[in-house]
Amino acid sequence: MSQSISQHIQHQIDTHPVMLFMKGDKLFPQCGFSARVVQILNHLGVDFETENVLASAELRQGIKDFSQWPTVPQLYVKGEFIGGCDIVTDMYQSGELESLLTEKGIAKKVA
Repeated sequence: MSQSISQHIQHQIDTHPVMLFMKGDKLFPQCGFSARVVQILNHLGVDFETENVLASAELRQGIKDFSQWPTVPQLYVKGEFIGGCDIVTDMYQSGELESLLTEKGIAKKVA
């Protein structure tokens, strides 16, 4: 992994309190797993940023090396790697994800 892609990933994580590296973007997810995480975050009403790993092979491999996690999507909250689709889904279903977002001070979008 090049230093520049690592720095780019770290910058994105540091800049956005809820950052999702995914296939596609939040308006047009390009895989079912990414779509599920977007749907969960939208349902919880949090503002989040996405980055499309399909736009760059270096980013697609770089995020896997960065997190030492083999799959995408990958969710970060306040700099903490949360996990992929299955973990996010399990945390959502148990209520743990909403609790984590509240603990981390992630505000919900105003309707």
